[in-house]
Amino acid sequence: MKTANIIPFFVIIPLASAFLITVFKNRPKNFSDFVVILATFSLLLLSLNSLQLLNSSKMIIYKIGGWLPPLGICLVVDGLAGFMLVTVNLTVFLVMVYAIRYMQLYTDKWKFHSLFMLMLAGMNGIIISGDLFNLYVFLEVASICAYALVAFGTEPEDLEAAFKYTIMGSLASLFILLGIGLIYCYVSTLNMADISFALSAKPNGALIGFVSVLFLAGFGLKAALVPFHAWLPDAHSSAPTPVSAVLSGVLIKTLGIYALSRVFFNILGISGNILLVLIVLGMLSMVAGAFLAIVQTDVKRMFAYSSISQIGYIIFAFGIGTPLAILGGLFHLFNHAIFKSLLFLNAGAIEYSTGRRDLRKLGGLGSKLPVTGATSLLGSMSISGIPPLSGFWSKLIIIIASVQAGYIGFAFIAVLVSIVTLAYYLKFQTFAFLGKVDETLTKIKEIPMTMKLSMVILAGICVVAGLMLVPLFRPILKSAADVLSSGTGYRYAVFEALK
Repeated sequence: MKTANIIPFFVIIPLASAFLITVFKNRPKNFSDFVVILATFSLLLLSLNSLQLLNSSKMIIYKIGGWLPPLGICLVVDGLAGFMLVTVNLTVFLVMVYAIRYMQLYTDKWKFHSLFMLMLAGMNGIIISGDLFNLYVFLEVASICAYALVAFGTEPEDLEAAFKYTIMGSLASLFILLGIGLIYCYVSTLNMADISFALSAKPNGALIGFVSVLFLAGFGLKAALVPFHAWLPDAHSSAPTPVSAVLSGVLIKTLGIYALSRVFFNILGISGNILLVLIVLGMLSMVAGAFLAIVQTDVKRMFAYSSISQIGYIIFAFGIGTPLAILGGLFHLFNHAIFKSLLFLNAGAIEYSTGRRDLRKLGGLGSKLPVTGATSLLGSMSISGIPPLSGFWSKLIIIIASVQAGYIGFAFIAVLVSIVTLAYYLKFQTFAFLGKVDETLTKIKEIPMTMKLSMVILAGICVVAGLMLVPLFRPILKSAADVLSSGTGYRYAVFEALK
């Protein structure tokens, strides 16, 4: 198989899996479980293989039908796309292992699996798209499946959250589609690299400024940045736990952060004004998310607001715009995918065993759920930035980059927000796992083995992810960061790879 021929399989495998699951449902029994585990594990191996292939060539391009862009559609995997593919498919695989037993609480598990694989096809498609139209198509595929998955429980609050998410998500999609349409009218091409070349030969006037605002609003809504965040707490807290883990862990990063950074850094070209806007949005999200999280008593709502705060760190790092800051932002993106997925799985384990999510009605679970307690402690300390766990290193890089860039005040705020983060995760640990066990919870048991396995692996990654800074792993992060740091140099890399 030629190197580039593996790229379409990032979409083909999940689409084929969704089709097979829909056709056969659960005949034979647990057929959908087998299909999703096999598919997601295969995608994880393909993602790791793509990183290996990128060692010999900095960019891999698949030309659909053999047509050369800009006339033909191309799929592109560079350092940033390879990094995102590993992040997404690693997280989804572990969440699907957890879901084998957890989703037995729901009926029609095959429908859940089918929607989930379609959402994964959308996320992978966004990452490998080489043109804006297909990026939008895959974004809509992932979004529509996410709307349905949030409502999967069919309780009134689930349906209300899904409705709110659908309205806000559709508005975001409208902004993005309008922006793409205006760009196409202006440059008569949809290929990302070709758009960048065309814009370099034209004056970037009011139209491009207006398009930038549309993209900021659209992708900002998808990423749940403050003030576009209102949909996220309801959606993430109402969805089934595996859905919450993926929504917070990778979906908002793929549909929001990845797409936003790809468009602004590699296509439109980043400017001082855009960087300043990203810094402001990052700071607002960082602070607002933390202080909204600390007052929550519902575990999943606390984690949802925490996601808004941590996304703020990533956007703030991208707003600084230096190579070190971008590297730190991408490292924190990976870390957040791991420890936030872990924490949502911990919340699901608590609810699975106790039927409760209200911190005021929990307590003493550390003795009854030792694996859940230990893994949630590692996840809580990692997201709070406690050394030597992974979250400490990514936050440290962002703060150092902020000081180097002269944003000392913002660096101080980032440290304070991390202290607030520690405060509400200590609250979570104290209320859930310490103290006396409620009399009604004395007979609860630890969760099934497959659920524990996912949590243990994710907790292990929180411990060892700092190795990404060790010379053996640092090139993975650096190659991803270089794609954004090079800015519109992306266009030269694409056409050079096509030769």
